[in-house]
Amino acid sequence: MDVDCMTQLPLSTFPDIRVVALTLADEAELQQFFEQAPDYFIAVNGEPATLTEACDELQVQLPAGWACSRMHWLGYRGTDEALVAVVNIAADLLADGVWHIGLLLVDSRWHGTGLAQQLHSDIERWAVENGAQWLRLSVVVGNTKAERFWPKLGYVSVRTRDGITMGRQVNRVSIQVKALAGGQVKDYLALVERDRPCTP
Repeated sequence: MDVDCMTQLPLSTFPDIRVVALTLADEAELQQFFEQAPDYFIAVNGEPATLTEACDELQVQLPAGWACSRMHWLGYRGTDEALVAVVNIAADLLADGVWHIGLLLVDSRWHGTGLAQQLHSDIERWAVENGAQWLRLSVVVGNTKAERFWPKLGYVSVRTRDGITMGRQVNRVSIQVKALAGGQVKDYLALVERDRPCTP
């Protein structure tokens, strides 16, 4: 898995926001960003960000048998250079052309500004330019903000999985996908056997 994301970064079309690659050198700043978002971590992990949350995330390893061509950690900086959003995305996860958004987190001070939607639009365009045909993500059932947000952007659920341990809690998650090249859900399921509803 290539974690070098110094090239081919998406461009931000949101005013006064620029995109940078995040590395282990940004661990302390990312940790502070995570600690300022307790609501998100409580919703998905059942607890606020741990003391090693940023370090763990920046060095995350894929489950056994999974592969991707590149893992991107993206930071979005405002005019004061502070992080206003972070995104983790894995290119070609599980199959060529499937890009998985592992995290899209916007600072609460920027909620309601349209940043999250524009950031996603920029990422979608960038992913297509780099060969993506599908965007994929997991939504924790019960995380109402996420359950409302993603369908508005065109994502559809293809299956749910129970018993997913995240932090202190065991979650039920909805696997959701969005076609970027005119495909249909059946095309995606033919490509990614794991996400077929009847697959263990």
